[in-house]
Amino acid sequence: MSERYDIGMKVRREVLGDTHVDRAEADRTEFDDAFQTLITEGAWGNVWASDGISRRERSMLTLALLAATGNFEEIPMHIRATSRTGASKRDVLEAFQHVAIYAGVPRANHALKLAKQTYAEMEGSQ
Repeated sequence: MSERYDIGMKVRREVLGDTHVDRAEADRTEFDDAFQTLITEGAWGNVWASDGISRRERSMLTLALLAATGNFEEIPMHIRATSRTGASKRDVLEAFQHVAIYAGVPRANHALKLAKQTYAEMEGSQ
């Protein structure tokens, strides 16, 4: 693997946690190997590894973009990551309020529902 891949895997583990990454890697097959390499190098090794903005800010942006584009299936994973990125519940609420104004109330409402469920699960497992 490349140096960018190694950096990406390190950042991915720091943000999402070893349990999540280990599970994703266990599910990796020859079919999706190139795709997994692409996201590890691109998303995690370039974008998330950049020091241009903080991980807290990057977390807020990611959640807002996921909600705004209707990619709800990844919201719980990124809510769980906030415990490692430093984005607070208030930060997440602020991000989703922006979504409501600029991308639509129904998307923000659904994202908030997912966030509430995920926070409740996180708090119940502590």
